[in-house]
Amino acid sequence: MFPGVGFITIPELSWRRADAVSGVVRVGQRVTCEFPQFDTGNLEVRLFLRALRPGPFAAFANRGAAGRTPRGRVALLVPFGVMVEVAEGVEGLVRPNDPGRAPVADPAGVVQVGDEVTVVVVEVDRERRGLVLSWGQGRTAPPP
Repeated sequence: MFPGVGFITIPELSWRRADAVSGVVRVGQRVTCEFPQFDTGNLEVRLFLRALRPGPFAAFANRGAAGRTPRGRVALLVPFGVMVEVAEGVEGLVRPNDPGRAPVADPAGVVQVGDEVTVVVVEVDRERRGLVLSWGQGRTAPPP
């Protein structure tokens, strides 16, 4: 075992979005991690916790995700769209220029974090583990 310092960056803690480290691990907890990199300049060990757990994206994509209309929760509002969690640990993006609705300058005027919405899975990008979502054709606003 390396006698130096090992750390896990927040994105490598969990497949789910982690607002706080304490929601995933606690001080003193023993964990088993992947050891992908040693930073010789800083004498630090980079560790990945989520790498040892099955990723939820592959399971979601293997169920024939494109064309499905899952119900999800608005997870994050960003300048380039709305992130919707469609399954535990699986998020996709609805862009502001979504063809299913009129363009929206500020998504916060339409939906809020935590809102339940129904979306259409337009595209599944397995390589980048991403989903492109839409509110659906003919809709002028997301469902309440």
